[in-house]
Amino acid sequence: MATVIRLARFGAKKRPYYHVVVTDSRNARNSGNVLDTVGKYDPMQPKDSDKRVVLKLDAIKAWMAKGAKPSDRVYKFLANAGLVEKRPIPVQTKKHLQSEKTQMKIKDKQEKLAKIAEEKAAAEAAAKAAAEAPAEAPAEETPAETVAE
Repeated sequence: MATVIRLARFGAKKRPYYHVVVTDSRNARNSGNVLDTVGKYDPMQPKDSDKRVVLKLDAIKAWMAKGAKPSDRVYKFLANAGLVEKRPIPVQTKKHLQSEKTQMKIKDKQEKLAKIAEEKAAAEAAAKAAAEAPAEAPAEETPAETVAE
């Protein structure tokens, strides 16, 4: 008999509540033919709540030693509890990337924006230097005028 640790749905309409159960893999999700209830999952609770996932770790270890396989969602719960190692995240293919033509357009746009930003910074620096130069020239002339008088 192939046993599996999975979720069985309980609760009301639009108010889900799950039991983590050990059952034969051939049984339906809510068939009622449950070998053991080893935890509870309440998705309506906040993610950081202790009541969101409650597991009987000793019972789960015993069932896994007997050969029970956890479902994907239960495996994530067990990984978060530190009972099993987290599954590695698969490397994505390049299909999620944009086409070369689009990448070139983005690169050209970034280069244009960088060039505009450089020109703007240079113009601001020149304006600042021009504003400081006349301000310094009258300051130098005023002591000369006071000496002449």
